[in-house]
Amino acid sequence: MTYDIIILVAALIFGAIIGSFLNVVILRLPEENVSVVFPPSHCPRCKARLSWFENIPLLSFLFLRGRCRHCREPISWQYPVVEVLMSLLAAAVVVRFGLSATAAGYFLFCAALLSIIWIDIHHQIIPDVISLPGILTGFVFSFFNSFITWKASLIGLLVGGGSLYAISLLYYLLRKQEGMGGGDIKLLAMIGAFLGWQSLPFVIFMSSITGSAFGLIAMIQQKKGGNTRIPFGPFLSCSALFYLFFRESIFRLFFLYLS
Repeated sequence: MTYDIIILVAALIFGAIIGSFLNVVILRLPEENVSVVFPPSHCPRCKARLSWFENIPLLSFLFLRGRCRHCREPISWQYPVVEVLMSLLAAAVVVRFGLSATAAGYFLFCAALLSIIWIDIHHQIIPDVISLPGILTGFVFSFFNSFITWKASLIGLLVGGGSLYAISLLYYLLRKQEGMGGGDIKLLAMIGAFLGWQSLPFVIFMSSITGSAFGLIAMIQQKKGGNTRIPFGPFLSCSALFYLFFRESIFRLFFLYLS
């Protein structure tokens, strides 16, 4: 019991540290010719370089009371939120898969999806530098993955990318305008590679339902009608995360519904 608690606490701390790095990725990756490593961490407003005690995940935000020590401008709540979410995801992966190669692979998968969610929210893009290597990584990972087989991964990445491409093409033929970006297609291919083809019906259905609900709300608020655009990546990513941790419950409810 004590050993399990130590592992869980270590996972929470490690997840928060990675979440701190993901904040840098989210901020810098969409910018052209900007490294996620150099220059060192600095305030995005006044550009002052941050000291080590200003970079402690979660604690620094609390100690600084949500403001930059140099310019006193508010620090975005995104920083602690991403750190908390990655911390919880790391713990959930350990609880779900234990200390294993499968856990390590899905930890990277969760980190990639969390980055995509925030980048797509801010910029409505899904960087190829995450999704394309993610597709290959997901397939290679399937050979060491106890969650799915390599065949399920291969079919998943092919069907995942192909199904959204078909939907996007059909929408374009009917409406004469793009309804889904290429980034979403590559993202679903990555999800299929990591979770297998079995995940795709749920991920597509759940993301469509939640995306449509938020889309209707956005249409009412923005008053742009059919021209309202919302990022679809966050809904695909959240649905994939839900499937990762609740696959058995999803299948149980599905078969219960059929019976």
